[in-house]
Amino acid sequence: MNDIYYLKRAIQISRNSREHGNTPFGALLVDKDGNILIEQENVEITESKCTGHAETQCVEKASRLYSKDFLAECTLYTTAEPCAMCSGAIYWAGVGRVVYAMTEKQLLSLTGSDEQNPTFDLPCREVFARGQKDILVEGPFDELAEEAAEVHKGYWNK
Repeated sequence: MNDIYYLKRAIQISRNSREHGNTPFGALLVDKDGNILIEQENVEITESKCTGHAETQCVEKASRLYSKDFLAECTLYTTAEPCAMCSGAIYWAGVGRVVYAMTEKQLLSLTGSDEQNPTFDLPCREVFARGQKDILVEGPFDELAEEAAEVHKGYWNK
């Protein structure tokens, strides 16, 4: 399996998130052998949780289940570039690699000024660069950006 496979799975998780009444984001954690360990939808709306982003919830679960040494060899896949909050959570959890389909700027073009998702103009690479851990970041994946964006269409600025 490759990055495209896992990103497509994250996109499906984002569809499920929307169907379950949350904003359309999804994330999953994969170990170094390619096993999916955690799949996580956004839960911000249904759980009334401002930190309920898919990535934050995924790494919060992971940090309770796995050691930092183990997580350093894992990859977090997500539909959109992690925001500043999620990047911080990923950093503190100790995940070693992040792969995303579309950028925060691409996301902003979909969400506009919708108060539900006031995006930061702060790339995750910049957040990670300020830390003491090396986190490999791969993305965006232009061949999947439109597919990742599709689930957002008609959701924002209602």
